Formats: sequence, C-alpha cells, structure tokens
Amino acid sequence: MMGHTHALTGAIAWLGVAPTLAALPLLTESTRFMETGVMVNALTPAEFVAGALICSGAAMLPDLDHPSATIAQTFGPVTWGLSKAVAWLSGGHRNATHSLLFAVGAGFGAHYLASTYPIGRDILVVLLIGLALRSIGIGIPGKKFASAMVNIGLTVGLFAVFRSDNVGYAWLGLAVAVGCLTHVIGDCCTEKGCPVLWPMRQRWLLPWKIGIKTGRAFEQKFLAPVLSVVVLGLLYFRLAPL
Repeated sequence: MMGHTHALTGAIAWLGVAPTLAALPLLTESTRFMETGVMVNALTPAEFVAGALICSGAAMLPDLDHPSATIAQTFGPVTWGLSKAVAWLSGGHRNATHSLLFAVGAGFGAHYLASTYPIGRDILVVLLIGLALRSIGIGIPGKKFASAMVNIGLTVGLFAVFRSDNVGYAWLGLAVAVGCLTHVIGDCCTEKGCPVLWPMRQRWLLPWKIGIKTGRAFEQKFLAPVLSVVVLGLLYFRLAPL
C-alpha cells in the first residue's frame, strides 16, 4: 500500500483502540472527574490527537526497508542512509520489518525510550508527527522546499501545543506497535503479502485473494478518500463527548 494509505489506517487504528486503552492505568498519565465525582483514567483531547498522529507516523516505520518509500525520503540523506542500512539488515523490502516481531520490538523500544530518556522521547514524537504529516500529503504540490518548511512549522506547532497541554506519553510504545502492526496488516491485503511470523518465510495474504495492487486507481481514488472520511468521523465521534 502507498504511504498515505498506511498513515490513514494508522490513525484509524489508534482512534479505534484508544478508548479501551484509556481504561488501563499503566497506559495513561492523566485522570479526570466523571459526573459522579470519581477519578478515572482518561485520555485528554490533546492525547487523542497526539496518539492519532504518532500512530499514523509509526505506520510508516516498516517501510524503512525501502529506500524509495516515503519514510526514506522524509528527512533527506539521513533517512535515506538509514533506509539503506535497514534494507540490508532486514533482507530487503517486506521481510523482517513487515512482521509481528518488528512491531512488538518497535513498541517496546519506544516505551523504553519514553520512560527512560525524555529528550529521546520528544525527538521520536517530533519525528513521527512530521512523518505523519508528510505521509498524508501536507504541503505545497510541486514545491519540495516549501512543503518541508510547512511540515516543520506544523510539526513544531503541534508539539508545542501538546507540551502546553501536558500530554503524557505512557501510551507511546503501544501507539508505535499498533501503527507498525497496522502497516503489516495493510500490506497483507496486497497481492504480495507479508512474512508476518518472520523469521519464518511464509507470506500471509489477508483476506484471501483480495490482492489489492499498490498505487492503482482503487487505492488512490476510492480507498484514500474513504479512509480520510473515516478519520474525520472518528475524530469527531471521539472528541465531541470530551
């Protein structure tokens, strides 16, 4: 699937599971009063939005094994060089990084970073927000430099808003894992499938025989608009009661 499709499905996945996560005390740092006056674990509106962006950006991480992918081009030579290294280490496109093992490992790594190194956590959050914005097409068509400036400005602005709203990131690792897993599931719906249980080489194709072809008219003209509407609908549905 294309970058914007992965990014949109990542956001949808987060908005779908976040209310359940809010009930888990170890995954939320904020609490609020219900009408009964009882304190309960809850995600703030800012945390819902931050989580959607971060999960959206994390949904691009498995494609670090592809030097031509959106994520490899996002931060110039840095991400391109990193992508070349990951491609070599993982055995090429759609191998180790497109697996359950990678999703779990990325999630645990992000959780460790969030709980141990605040500066590293903030850098990861900024990178994932920027990647999410780039993937969904935020920018000026045909203007790479101007688009990069818009991306940087929006990323810094959003991060500043999250800082001012005291967003907690106890859920960061899970958001990264969900994003990566969403990417894998999405690619399992394409004609090539993914080695979900890597290092086992068997490729999974789910659901059977759908075989969506990446970048074709169905994905660009139908699937992407539908997913965009779903994201907006879920945002309204989740945030309206808050």
